[in-house]
Amino acid sequence: MASSETLPSPLDHETRLQEHDHSALRLWLRLLTCTSLIEASVRQILRTDFDSTLPRFDLLAQLDRHPDGLRMSELSQRLMVTGGNITALADQLESEGLLRREPVSDDRRAVRLRLSPAGRERFAEMAAGHERWVVSLFEGLSLDERHQLLALLAKLKPGLVEGKRRAQALRSARGRPRAAGASRSAA
Repeated sequence: MASSETLPSPLDHETRLQEHDHSALRLWLRLLTCTSLIEASVRQILRTDFDSTLPRFDLLAQLDRHPDGLRMSELSQRLMVTGGNITALADQLESEGLLRREPVSDDRRAVRLRLSPAGRERFAEMAAGHERWVVSLFEGLSLDERHQLLALLAKLKPGLVEGKRRAQALRSARGRPRAAGASRSAA
């Protein structure tokens, strides 16, 4: 039987690779491919099982973690999307009775979003399904392998954060403005 390295696979990020490519490039594209496949699976299941989207799920998850609610600007930062995206999502979720808008006492311009009781119930159903799906996506790895992978990624992460910090410092030192990153679409 052929190894997983030689099995034909659908077109993905790894199809860009050539035999002589550096192992770091190969690893990056493998991680990107796996992330894309996981995200696509979760998006599809949210759509088919709950008639929802990943951005809606992410917004509900943030509000579930903060029972006192969050300002729309806080949600925008946490979800790394524009305020307009949060407003559009909030409009949809409010019209479905899943969240409430409340004024912020110390800032007349700000609005705090909170899950409604129906929103808490709906999110609990979605979160349970989400957890089952994600667990099933990793069934190809043993418990020990999942722990090893988690430990390796934990070791990698600080270096990535530091690399990002160094790149930003270098851009600033060169007098280049920080590039306006394209925010993820929330709809």
